Amino acid sequence: MDGRFTPAALTAVLERLCADLGLSHRDARLVKFTSNAVFDLPSEGVVVRIVGSMALRHRARKVVDVARWLASHEVPAVRLVDVPQPLAVGEHLATLWHTVPSTGRAVDGRDLGRVLRAVHALPPPTFALPHWAPLDDVRRRILDAEELSASDRAFLEERCAALDSRLRSLEPALPVGVVHGDAHLGNLIPSPDGPVICDFDSTSIGPREWDLSTLPVGVARFGHPARWHRQLAREYKFDVTRWPGFGVLRDVRELKLTTSVLPIMRSHPHVGPELRRRLQALRAGDTTTPWSPYR
Repeated sequence: MDGRFTPAALTAVLERLCADLGLSHRDARLVKFTSNAVFDLPSEGVVVRIVGSMALRHRARKVVDVARWLASHEVPAVRLVDVPQPLAVGEHLATLWHTVPSTGRAVDGRDLGRVLRAVHALPPPTFALPHWAPLDDVRRRILDAEELSASDRAFLEERCAALDSRLRSLEPALPVGVVHGDAHLGNLIPSPDGPVICDFDSTSIGPREWDLSTLPVGVARFGHPARWHRQLAREYKFDVTRWPGFGVLRDVRELKLTTSVLPIMRSHPHVGPELRRRLQALRAGDTTTPWSPYR
C-alpha cells in the first residue's frame, strides 16, 4: 500500500491542515473514501473533504463557488466553514464544512425530488459553471490511475469514445440548466430542518435528465427500492426512464461509477475485485447484474 492516498498519507494531510487552523484531529474518523476522502471531526463539528485524485483538483474551486451560491439562495445544502477555501496542504486540496446534525430519518425519492426542483429552479449563477461533460472526469481518472492494465485502459478509452458519439445526438426533453451532477440519496443528509444536499464536484450546466438518472441506476445496480424512483418521478413530474435518452445516460453513469476508484487502486487494493466485476459487466453489455458499493 504505497499509493498516494493510503490512510496514513491522508491522516498526515489532515493533521497538517488541523494544525494550520487550530483544530483538533484527535477524534477524527475517515467516514468515506472514493472520489474524496471525508473525515469527520466530531469535537469540532467539522467535516473535511480531501480531493482524492490529483487530476481532479481543479474542481475544488468550483465546489466552493457552488456552495456559496446555494447558501445565498437558501437552498437546503451543506455549508462551508468560514475560512478561505479551498485549502492547499502540499499537493492536496481540501474543503471544510459544518457538520449537519443527522436525525437518523431515512431519506427517499420524494426528498430528492424536492431538493432537485429547488436547485433546478434557481436563476443562473453569476460565476461561470462548466458545460456538462460527464466523461471528462472519467478520462482524467484513467490518466491518473494508480493501477490499470493495458487492456483495461484500452477498453475504457474505447468506451469513452463510443459514449461521446452517443451523447452528441442526445436531445433533452427538459430545459438545460444547472445540474447537481451526482444526485443520489447518499448525497442527501437528513437534518432536523429537512434533508440537505452535499457533494458539488460534478455541478455544471447541462440536461436536467442527468440528475434524474442516478436513482434508477441505483435501483438496477445496487438494489435500492424501486419505490424510490417512482417517488422521484412523481415528485419531479418526469420519469426519466421513459425518455429515449435514458439508455445513454445510464451507460455513462455506470462508467463513472466503475472508474471512480482508479486513482486510489494502489492505495486501497481491496476495491480491486469489485472494479473487475464491474468492468466485466460493462464488457459483456450486462446492465442488470447487481454491484456492491466500493468500500
